[in-house]
Amino acid sequence: MSLINDNIRDFITRVNSSEPVPGGGSVSALCGALAAALAGMVARLTAGRKKYADVEAEMLDAIDTLGPHVDALIADIDRDSDAYAAVMNAFRMPKETDEQKSARSAAINQATRNAALVPLQVAQRVADILPYIELVAIKGNSNACTDACVAAMCASTAIRGALLNVRINLSSIDDPDFVNPIAAKADELHDIAVQAEKRILNLPTLNF
Repeated sequence: MSLINDNIRDFITRVNSSEPVPGGGSVSALCGALAAALAGMVARLTAGRKKYADVEAEMLDAIDTLGPHVDALIADIDRDSDAYAAVMNAFRMPKETDEQKSARSAAINQATRNAALVPLQVAQRVADILPYIELVAIKGNSNACTDACVAAMCASTAIRGALLNVRINLSSIDDPDFVNPIAAKADELHDIAVQAEKRILNLPTLNF
């Protein structure tokens, strides 16, 4: 399935259907892509302005860094849906014989692990751009400060939404050596998202 070539209306229509994909995971990745894109916009509205000459290098670095993250998170929209589809396909495998049951169980286990890892990677990718969102919120063009705020909120939603998918898939995996470190990382990323959003939305320069 390819979602990333849809126009906005088509994508939303797909979400607003009885099909399970695209669902919350893909929407979380989209929120992450929008967060990175908005931060990139603020950086572009800052770079090249005489008023912000002292932060020119930082803004250019942000632009260079955020671009690949936008592309990666757009691709993650499909990756998440594909991961979910793989789980569903595994459950549909035949289970008439012992051999089939064994193959099905192995496929479900592998697909479920991947379905936990993909949104974890999305959450980590978005967490990686939070410093740049904070940078443009603090030092970027003041006329675009609300755009930086929306980027922060989108990023927080992306991370927290992706982590919901991590956790629900971990709940189906009976392997503490796999589950525990991922659950701990999910908790860490959740805290990073909440704290970064709070810091950015409470910046003194945004007191209006």
